[in-house]
Amino acid sequence: MNLLLAIHWNVSPEIFDHFSFIRWYGLLFATGFLVGYMIMDRMFKYEGANPEWIDKLFIYVIVATIIGARLGHVIFYDWGYYSQHLTEIFLPISRTATGYKFVGYQGLASHGGTIGILIAIWLYSRRITKRSMLWTLDRLAVPVALVAAMIRTGNLMNSEIYGVATNLPWGFIFDRNHETVAKHPTMIYEALCYLSTFFLLLYLFFKKKNLKDRPGLFIGIFFIGVFLSRFLIEFVKEDQEAFEANMALNMGQILSIPFIIAGVVLIYNALRRPPVVYRK
Repeated sequence: MNLLLAIHWNVSPEIFDHFSFIRWYGLLFATGFLVGYMIMDRMFKYEGANPEWIDKLFIYVIVATIIGARLGHVIFYDWGYYSQHLTEIFLPISRTATGYKFVGYQGLASHGGTIGILIAIWLYSRRITKRSMLWTLDRLAVPVALVAAMIRTGNLMNSEIYGVATNLPWGFIFDRNHETVAKHPTMIYEALCYLSTFFLLLYLFFKKKNLKDRPGLFIGIFFIGVFLSRFLIEFVKEDQEAFEANMALNMGQILSIPFIIAGVVLIYNALRRPPVVYRK
């Protein structure tokens, strides 16, 4: 392996040296939601939807994403540990022999975040819009694809969730993790796939006006664009947990399969059924 062709990555996850709690991951996460809010606001105004729905949707999605992503990691990836350390599920502290210390959150899972959002949108649709759950999901899918890309960029800044060794010239040597060989920058692969999904959905919403009236089409495209790419990229990604070592498909791939199937079904039904137009 020619290390001269590899990219040495040694970026600090902290934005400021003396403020370790201010990190690129958190900034990108928050920025993604802020930009997503602006996009949703423009989409709602474009359609003439009730502007009061935006703020409530923003709160539902933020809370659901954080809780769902955290519980997803705890349940799907490390329940053996957290079942014995329940306080660490939501409190970023760990008990030691001398007391408690700040340890930060040790993981979020995108599949858990997605499940959390689905539950939140079901409640939101029943209580706020009084419209089909798919109506909200179709519109939410557009900015969420962008948020997903920014979160994966945050993973890059943290030097985490990368791939196996590679000879390709764009391989990254993650110096902060004391890696000595180039690895697939899988977080960049995912970010690019999610960003492509975002631009496709944005184009379809504003340029192909009739498509937004086909319930399930946009969220179906989102599921395919995000979770099929995730499924394929996992083949060159290192296992996140030790228990995945002997699995034919890792946990990320297993959890992606239901969303891929749902995406195919949603797209098929959306194109087969007549459009649904709501009164403004």
